[in-house]
Amino acid sequence: MKSIKVISLAIFSLFLTVQIAISQPEKPLEPEITVGIIQRLGENIDSKLIISATENNLLTIKLPDNSETISAPQITLEIDKKALASPQLSEIVVLSNQGTFETAEDSAQKWKKLGIKVEITQPERWQVWAKRDVYQTPLIRRLLLKSLQDQGYSEPYLDSKILTEIPQVSWKINDKIYRAETLEINTPNHLFKVKENQNNEILYGGSLKVQPNSYRNFTLVNKVPLETYLRGVVPHEIGPNAPTEAVKAQTIIARTYALRNLRRFQADNYQLCANTHCQVYQGLTGTTTRSDQAINTTKGQVLTYENKLVDALYYSTSGGVTSFFTDIWNGENRPYLKSVIDAPTAIWDLNKNALTDEENFKKFINLNQGFNETGRNVFRWNKQAKIEDLSADLRRYLERTKHPLANFNLIKNMTVKERSSSGRILKMEVETDLGLVQLQKNDVRSAFGPPISTLFYLEPIFAQDQKLTGYAFIGGGFGHGVGLSQFGSYNLANLGWNNEKILQFYYPGTMIKPLDNSIL
Repeated sequence: MKSIKVISLAIFSLFLTVQIAISQPEKPLEPEITVGIIQRLGENIDSKLIISATENNLLTIKLPDNSETISAPQITLEIDKKALASPQLSEIVVLSNQGTFETAEDSAQKWKKLGIKVEITQPERWQVWAKRDVYQTPLIRRLLLKSLQDQGYSEPYLDSKILTEIPQVSWKINDKIYRAETLEINTPNHLFKVKENQNNEILYGGSLKVQPNSYRNFTLVNKVPLETYLRGVVPHEIGPNAPTEAVKAQTIIARTYALRNLRRFQADNYQLCANTHCQVYQGLTGTTTRSDQAINTTKGQVLTYENKLVDALYYSTSGGVTSFFTDIWNGENRPYLKSVIDAPTAIWDLNKNALTDEENFKKFINLNQGFNETGRNVFRWNKQAKIEDLSADLRRYLERTKHPLANFNLIKNMTVKERSSSGRILKMEVETDLGLVQLQKNDVRSAFGPPISTLFYLEPIFAQDQKLTGYAFIGGGFGHGVGLSQFGSYNLANLGWNNEKILQFYYPGTMIKPLDNSIL
């Protein structure tokens, strides 16, 4: 009987332990992420980088061969040129050249369907390359290019350079010079001060690593816990004057965006950048109490659709109407990224007054009152430019994209040919003295300086002799218009909407959930 009693107690104890484990809420995950905080060290040969420990701490520097670990209060990185013993061929098959990662990723999928191994890179614009470790020799690269040309593909080209010198890194540590392309840097308190050239010093958490990238220069990578990373994103993205619920909404979106986009810089062996091609990230410099509180309050919360992370796109100002994904980029629409009038009450019916119609669109853009962003500087704008300046803008764009008409002289006419249901320009036609150039979607913003969104119409400007002298770009909004409007969220929060209601408005059908392995 005694042994039965002992066994019964053991079973009860195990049952109680299981019950307690089930009843305890699962702690949110906090993965570490890698951010390229300085992406192309050595692009400018006079690059200089100073990395320092905080007061009463030392850096711990690990050399790549593990032969030595050095401690120092500060290290200095400099870039110079190393002459090669003999010239080297540097060559890539560029399959496509895009303005955004989203469209580059869609392009990469199309090349993959042809059986081509690819990688997405960002030497300047986003590019899709034939994968370098697969297409390793000049002969294989030329056979690939010839095959594509024979099938009628005109976009791919060989980017070939003969190198006689390459950038090399030197480190000054405790008055001694080291040569090492890769260096890992830690501190006991996980804090670093980084100063590049004449820029302001920035404080970072986590750890640092200098490593080679795909463009024959180097990247300074910050490995940092997700919630610490958000401390360097949220205040710089949403701004210091945002109301609390807008800050919370931004925090959930920034966390979701980071986790959804960890693949962006796979070719360079890190995950995210620190600028507007990803999210603005300034380390622990400029953190605020309000954003820190929002990060703590929403810790581990992400936005989901059917238990998957949403494509958490956001921007400054919609101009009064949000966009579908495919209004801006190539790819598939996301069911939660829809076109909605960005106002707390119904002030325009998109079904009855479609913005695909040019006259309806002009009426809409000339409305000012009742929107979430009414009164903001970039809610409505009128930007004028001379035809010579617009021609120079377009030439630069066509040169970057290897367009056959890049050496045209002057624009003769510009026409909006097609709009989406959100009013965004889908196709613009530009007549030059050499022929027609067609611009699609967000490339309109890349090609010309004046427009800060694709939500605009054109008015030609004529001299007294009726000669075309320029164009007025009359529009609204700032950014792509897909997902959350940051300034729109200000107004909704000031009206008393909580962060969940704000996110439901901009991402219909989504749910806030704690991060767990089933979502990742």
